[in-house]
Amino acid sequence: MNPKSLLFMIAATVLASPATAEEADLAKQLSNPVASLISVPFQFNHDNGYGPAGGHKSVLNIQPVIPFSINEDWNVISRTVVPVVSQSDITGNSGSQAGIGDIVQSFFFSPKQPTAGGLIWGVGPAILLPTATDPLLGGEKWGLGPTAVLLKQEGPWTYGALGNHIWSVAGNSGRRDISSTFLQPFISYTTKDAWTFALDTESTYDWKSQEWSVPINFTVSKLVMFGKQPVSFSGGPRYWAASHEHGPDGWGFRAGISLLFPK
Repeated sequence: MNPKSLLFMIAATVLASPATAEEADLAKQLSNPVASLISVPFQFNHDNGYGPAGGHKSVLNIQPVIPFSINEDWNVISRTVVPVVSQSDITGNSGSQAGIGDIVQSFFFSPKQPTAGGLIWGVGPAILLPTATDPLLGGEKWGLGPTAVLLKQEGPWTYGALGNHIWSVAGNSGRRDISSTFLQPFISYTTKDAWTFALDTESTYDWKSQEWSVPINFTVSKLVMFGKQPVSFSGGPRYWAASHEHGPDGWGFRAGISLLFPK
């Protein structure tokens, strides 16, 4: 089967599949970063306009989310981001690089039930691992800091924010130290047909260079069943409202597939 036929079959399945209440609930759980749901998202991002040579960068983020029950009241949610990167001329005429970037591993300690006011939250550590396979794909630094998420789900709506701050604590002394704040406010709406419309920013402030990077993402996703396997397909544009001196510029896009493994 050629790729066009495969894409057509996937699109036909996504558009034609009626959703059950259970599927709509699973789609809504995907909007909750600390849901008690095993998922494996594959998120692809492409951006242009890097540096004076107008370089480009594509990143496939592999992001397994695994909750662990530690007692009847608390979960620990493991969230891992493994970036697989392909880039060209991101720092002038720097050539092309491809490989794995630095991994970010987060753990959220989160109550199993929302608060009396309906708030869902989690706190824990974020760890930066210098796993990059090329010096231009990572910072060659170990990093550590706090992470937290706070959100509320009311009817079809989910809104809240996730954030972390990472300081470098070890690594190559010849590379610049890291002090970086990440903020991700988000809002989404999930329909009874398991469509989700989401808007967020993934803002990063570099305290060393004192520069913001602010991509604004709009995505549309649909959860469908392939037999008993729930899968969510997503896609949409992103716009760089701000970026550092040699960062991306203008429009990019995001597409993704998430495999869900409900209990």
